Amino acid sequence: MNFTQEDAQKLLTIMKARRDVRGNRFISKAIEDEKLQMILEAGVSAPSVGYSQPWKFVIIKDEKIKNALVKNFETENTKAKEIFKEKKLYTQLKLEGITEAPINIAVLYEPKESEVLGMTSMKKMGEYSVVCAVQNMWLMARALNIGIGWVSILDEKKVLKTLDAKVNTRLIAYLCVGYVDKFYKESELKTLGWDKEKQLDECIVFR
Repeated sequence: MNFTQEDAQKLLTIMKARRDVRGNRFISKAIEDEKLQMILEAGVSAPSVGYSQPWKFVIIKDEKIKNALVKNFETENTKAKEIFKEKKLYTQLKLEGITEAPINIAVLYEPKESEVLGMTSMKKMGEYSVVCAVQNMWLMARALNIGIGWVSILDEKKVLKTLDAKVNTRLIAYLCVGYVDKFYKESELKTLGWDKEKQLDECIVFR
């Protein structure tokens, strides 16, 4: 299958329009089953080391589970506030949308018991494969005008216990998914001045 320059430009536009969405942007509109299916299909279409496909997607709508995750976040965020106490902006940020988003998706890494091609030297490659799945999901969601927020201020072990995950499973991403009232034109943290945007030439080295 060959793609056109127009296709490539559209893909780049979607990539640049992707945003990390927080709870103050989600609306109550339900996600259609067929669109959720497309987001999940995008995830399982990601590359994986040794064709191991080590991902598992836990779709969460249960309010009790969401509330447990909110408590988890609040505990961890209290610690983070102390770490960033010199940056007053931190306390003004909305950093999750667990209860506001209609759907949460926990993206897990389930390692194989046998050796995996491509992981004999770089053991983290399985987890990196799952990160590729997350990026695919994020871009498909954006193309469908659905927002995703990645919540990382969580105690991983407690999340896995709440989800009754298998032994040795790792939490790679906890995603809040839903329609939004708007997408920001630029990264919210960039707009608020949390950090300076790197330019492309700062990220490239030729050897």
